[in-house]
Amino acid sequence: MSGPQIGETPIRTAVVGLGWAARSIWLPRLLRNPAFTVTAAVDPDERGRAAVAETEGMDRLPVLAAVHDLDPAEVDLAVVAVPNHLHCAVAGELLAKGIPVFLEKPVCLTSEEAELLAAAERSGGAVLLAGSAARYRADVSGLYRIAARLGHIRHVELAWVRARGVPDRGGWFTQRSLAGGGALVDLGWHLFDIAVPLLGTAAFRHAIGTVSSDFITQRSSRAAWRGDDGGPALPGTAEGTTDVEDTARGFLITDDGRSVVLHASWASHEELDTTRVTIDGSGGSATLRCTFGFSPNRLERSTLTRTVDGTTRPVAVPTEPIGTEYDRQLDMLPAQLRDPAGRGRVIEEVRRTIGAIERVYASARIPREVRESAPV
Repeated sequence: MSGPQIGETPIRTAVVGLGWAARSIWLPRLLRNPAFTVTAAVDPDERGRAAVAETEGMDRLPVLAAVHDLDPAEVDLAVVAVPNHLHCAVAGELLAKGIPVFLEKPVCLTSEEAELLAAAERSGGAVLLAGSAARYRADVSGLYRIAARLGHIRHVELAWVRARGVPDRGGWFTQRSLAGGGALVDLGWHLFDIAVPLLGTAAFRHAIGTVSSDFITQRSSRAAWRGDDGGPALPGTAEGTTDVEDTARGFLITDDGRSVVLHASWASHEELDTTRVTIDGSGGSATLRCTFGFSPNRLERSTLTRTVDGTTRPVAVPTEPIGTEYDRQLDMLPAQLRDPAGRGRVIEEVRRTIGAIERVYASARIPREVRESAPV
């Protein structure tokens, strides 16, 4: 990469995709972070381009309609936040041109797409960066520190359960052909990402799961706080398609014998949106209860506990503003861009994650009569 070194000129950054994530998460942070300078914004949708052109700090920047209009000589990094089904195509084109990419989750929708991204990264010589900002939360960092004192990790449970949080009612989020899946792809990807530092490079030997859609067409279950309600039609009507799950549950076993339980829900019977991570080790257990993401319908504070020999003790974790983890993630990007060993690292994690997601979905889609007749 021919971009700047840390401590020199800011990283020239293009933002590709100008929807909710770009306008609410990435653009505000990039514009105020001195390590970056936003040099272009890209979106084929004229409405998206118009909205960003009216954003303070962006009114004098080039707003382009296509990725091929970006000049690799003038871009050090592209932050890609397009709809899920475009992730592979857009990131692949940028990587092949030699432009480093930070890609919003899910990085890809199939194992085949993971290999296409790997090939683009190799051919263009640029690095693919990705990862959930949840890893950069102060409470998650505290959990990782406790996990290092729990001996051999035997079992991990990860749950992100929203009370009411179905995104983009009737839009692309609820269409499998565009989103790749429902809550498992959307929330579950974050949970898999949290598990990586706990499980290391272990692959998943077994993966089974179930999915359900009890809440997704209910008006009261939508994520009103996102502000992306597409209109009065409910999902499943002629104006909107709904063929993804609002809830997924998975059980996985690694090739070294550790077990993982995963629960991702866009909506539920709960009062508040809650994230829970429990780690059981040979030397004790730890549990973090908090709320990932931006929903205002959240726990008031995070709690972290450690249990050893029947005694449970609280572990102090700082309270921080919502979204601080994204600031930390952005602060880490310059070093990741410089890391000569970075190329290929994200793809290895992505292969494990998308492979596990595919297998959970495959298990969940086995016809009921086959499951009921299968030997126990």
